[in-house]
Amino acid sequence: MAERATPRLPLGRGLAAGLTLAALLALVSLAGPLLQRADPRRQIDPAFAGHRPPGSRFQVVELADGRTLAAERIVREGDALRLLGRPEPLELPLDQVAGDPASAVRSVAFWLGTDRFGRDLGARLLAGGRVSLSIALLAVTVTLLVGVPIGLMTGLAGPRVDRLALALIEGAQAFPRLFLLVVLAAAIPAGVLPVVLLLGLTGWMPVARLVRAEVRALTEREYILAARAIGVGPLRLALRHLLPNALTPVAIEGSLGVASAIVAESTLSFLGLGLPPPSASWGGMIAEGRDVLASCWWVSVLPGLALAAAALAFNLIGEGVRDRLDPRARRLAG
Repeated sequence: MAERATPRLPLGRGLAAGLTLAALLALVSLAGPLLQRADPRRQIDPAFAGHRPPGSRFQVVELADGRTLAAERIVREGDALRLLGRPEPLELPLDQVAGDPASAVRSVAFWLGTDRFGRDLGARLLAGGRVSLSIALLAVTVTLLVGVPIGLMTGLAGPRVDRLALALIEGAQAFPRLFLLVVLAAAIPAGVLPVVLLLGLTGWMPVARLVRAEVRALTEREYILAARAIGVGPLRLALRHLLPNALTPVAIEGSLGVASAIVAESTLSFLGLGLPPPSASWGGMIAEGRDVLASCWWVSVLPGLALAAAALAFNLIGEGVRDRLDPRARRLAG
């Protein structure tokens, strides 16, 4: 008799939408240097190019001293360049232009507009995506590397050690995480590594509790009791039999943790405690545009939409993974 195949659960609309959205965000962010060649840190004549709306296009000229001037139109008149369309027309001698004056003038387009320093908002949005996604994934990795071993050891410990460890975990988890992040971020130098460590080392407690609870439940299963009866050592029992079967809630918590880490990193950057300027970060970009939200909405709204999309994507993934790995969902599928 042919063996009955195990029914496959449908991927689910939420999980499929989350995976698609997350893959799209990651692909666009990683391909940012190809999609948008502008330097996200480069300032272009803030007096003229600052706070330009999406779809703006004008001309720029490179100067020998490293500056870049911009105008609606730049024309050559004798031994000088005349910059037109500025609040006050400017005449620039050719000896101040970098390189060949004939090729120094070029047209630029800013499809998503510029910030107050004349920096390309599209380039900064893509660079901020790479930063935010990388920090979130690394932070969740740190969280799992800390939380899983602690939860495993706590679940295997004796009653007294287990109660003490659980009390310490719950005490650490009860402390407001945002307040702790703000205090620690203000006390240490800003940078990618400090932010990763801050987010990772303040978010391991839920993972440890989940792993502990799962391990405690698994230790009463018949196959674990049988493994102990035939002499399987504690290390092999933990790594080969307990840990693989306790990773289901970890996968769910990890997916949801990425969304939480993205929001937390953006919160720190919004408060000025994340990545230092001129590094691009969605939270920092939102903060830069909060004072001009009514007149220059694109500076804050576009990174805000990107942040919301990323958080939504990983929340959908986490909920979809939870539904897919839920034993009740498997029974319904059968």
